[in-house]
Amino acid sequence: MSVETIPTGLTVGTWTLDNSHSQIGFTVRHAGISKVRGEFTEASGTAVVGEDLNSSSVQATIKAASFDSGDANRDGHVRGEDFFDVEQFPELSFTSTGISGSGETYQLTGDLTIRGITKPVTFDTEFNGVAVDPFGNTRAGFSAQTVISRKEFGLTWNAALEAGGVLVGDKVTIGIEAEFTAA
Repeated sequence: MSVETIPTGLTVGTWTLDNSHSQIGFTVRHAGISKVRGEFTEASGTAVVGEDLNSSSVQATIKAASFDSGDANRDGHVRGEDFFDVEQFPELSFTSTGISGSGETYQLTGDLTIRGITKPVTFDTEFNGVAVDPFGNTRAGFSAQTVISRKEFGLTWNAALEAGGVLVGDKVTIGIEAEFTAA
């Protein structure tokens, strides 16, 4: 097994997700004719950078109640029992199981848990670089994307359309813009 090196500019240690400079978004087909977008506004996480990719890891927790699609009625429905059931399942989580790639392009594989159901997923991830902000904080940026089946996570609510098809598509694209600060 080859040992893959960490991206240039990242230093070994624990990096903390900067929620105020990150976005965890989604896109899902609505009524078969358009896409609805939204995000989760409360998340925490760490990236532990080891000497190589094999000894590096990522962990994140998202508050399910922070779901925001810009429509209060829809948000209330999605937070309820038909979808996330935030009272019973207050958090979504991700724990990495492997990282591979080089340069700016990586695959971040791990276990995603939604509604108490855990499934493996792989995020296509781009390393966007490292910078020191005007306050002396070292920051690293990443973009990541994956597609999941919401049904596989117990998100099965739907409504049939008069013309055929269903109201909410099964395929959900998750897009992440993450900024981490060095500890």
